[in-house]
Amino acid sequence: MADKDDGSPGTPGVGIATRTRAKAKKPSMYKVLLLNDDYTPMEFVVMVLQRFFNMDIEQATQVMLHVHQQGVGVCGVFSYEVAETKVNQVMDAARQNQHPLQCTLEKA
Repeated sequence: MADKDDGSPGTPGVGIATRTRAKAKKPSMYKVLLLNDDYTPMEFVVMVLQRFFNMDIEQATQVMLHVHQQGVGVCGVFSYEVAETKVNQVMDAARQNQHPLQCTLEKA
């Protein structure tokens, strides 16, 4: 006849179920980058930085000059979804205004 597990301590087959909680992982952050070109007007770049990255005129001008002098500049650091949205907004605005401005993202 087979042994029956009656749940008594020390009885084979009885154990304690433990539940481990997965720790919430912080989302990866991404840098939104503007790339310099020789055709997009500086005023348009400043407007993009103000409109899509909520920069004031001074900060937008500083970032624009950095992009102009260094070839690339960081507009901000965001979660992937937000960064992707901002890149798409900038690219759409550039396309609509017939400027070759490029915007991309990379892991921070």
